[in-house]
Amino acid sequence: MVTENWREPEWLGWPYEQVVEQARVPVTVLPDTPALYRHMAEQMAAELRANNGDDRPTRWIVPVGPTGQYGPLADLINAERLDLSRLFTFQMDEYLDWTCRTLPPEHPLSFAGTLQRRFFNRLDADLRPPAHRHFKPDPRHLDSLAEAIDLAGGIDTCWGGIGVHGHIAFNEPPSTYFQAITDDEMKSAPTAIVALQPDTRVVNAISAAGGNFEAIPPYAVTIGMRDILAARRIRLCAHRSLWQRAVWRRAVMQPPTARYPVTFIQEHADAAVFVDEATAAPAVPQL
Repeated sequence: MVTENWREPEWLGWPYEQVVEQARVPVTVLPDTPALYRHMAEQMAAELRANNGDDRPTRWIVPVGPTGQYGPLADLINAERLDLSRLFTFQMDEYLDWTCRTLPPEHPLSFAGTLQRRFFNRLDADLRPPAHRHFKPDPRHLDSLAEAIDLAGGIDTCWGGIGVHGHIAFNEPPSTYFQAITDDEMKSAPTAIVALQPDTRVVNAISAAGGNFEAIPPYAVTIGMRDILAARRIRLCAHRSLWQRAVWRRAVMQPPTARYPVTFIQEHADAAVFVDEATAAPAVPQL
């Protein structure tokens, strides 16, 4: 028997148009995943054009999930010959092996290697941004990413996705009986090494390893919520259909809570969410 608890909160089952109307964060619904990727790429290219025109640098936190925007973005950059000489990119996270060391870039699950293959290598050689302006979280020097962000003058836009239980990057909510993290502690968290929760490893195995759970590394190093929330703009997308139907709704409707860290974007001055129609569908129990 389905109990009342399974139907709460009621906005999980609303038509997406009703959620968009009442959301605490602006939501754009795109027809399908390719359209979402193009929309994200066009937004990124528009920011580059605007900053270049005003003789300003562009400073981004960039994800490896999603990655589908990088192909269309590279095509726009190459076609328009957009200047990337003042582009700063800050990779938001990276897998670590059981010894808490980063995966080699040639590993198929390396975020650094994936970003190189899917974005930087697709740019015309003479347009690629200087390598010294791409920064990665370092498990040996956890404060180095924040220091680089400060030297660059802060972040213009944090681009990213939304994890299954509301994490941005790998800022997962606490899940053990013995540990509790307050909202303020979550919002002020710096770059950290984290042990990945089982549900994250399961979802990532389904999406990136053919369901081979053992292939997913047990740890990660992640930029903290402090630096994400300090960005001037936050742009997140949800495009995974079934498993993201609930979490994007929580992102824009659930009262802010460390249980779903993405909900803190509701307190940000300039945050927005992009969703494709399949993922925007109601999140209701069904067989």
